[in-house]
Amino acid sequence: MATDELMARALEEIGDDAPSVEAILRLTDPADSDEEMSIAEVADLLDLSAHTLRYYERAGLVEVERDRSGHRVYRPDAVRRLVFLTRMRLSGMPMRDLQHYIALVDSGAETVPERLDMLIEHRDTIRRKIRELTLSLTATEYKIATYGGSAAPEAMSRPD
Repeated sequence: MATDELMARALEEIGDDAPSVEAILRLTDPADSDEEMSIAEVADLLDLSAHTLRYYERAGLVEVERDRSGHRVYRPDAVRRLVFLTRMRLSGMPMRDLQHYIALVDSGAETVPERLDMLIEHRDTIRRKIRELTLSLTATEYKIATYGGSAAPEAMSRPD
């Protein structure tokens, strides 16, 4: 399942409602995937290259075990962490911030307040980017209309 499929699944789960924490929890439920995965399977699931997965491992963002042959084995908790990491990277979180966040996670519960502060700050950054992108989309739609085009169908109505 590639990233596009994960996104489609997330959007289907969310439906017409605003995304909820419960929907995200259902998407990352350990019962969904209790099998170990190879690097190729994880790369396909997340639409990442094996090189990127190895980079995340070298950067200390995820721990990956090895089988008897020395091949990487991704356990469900590592895959869930990678899903989170890819969402954060897609949202613009810098690698240094991700590394700091993961170091805090690995340090234990006493770091929860600092993690919370980091995520609140990142949420504010994402919201600002969404507003900026919404303004850019509106400007683009306006220009399309000035050239005789019409607004994109998804801007007009949502499919049922």
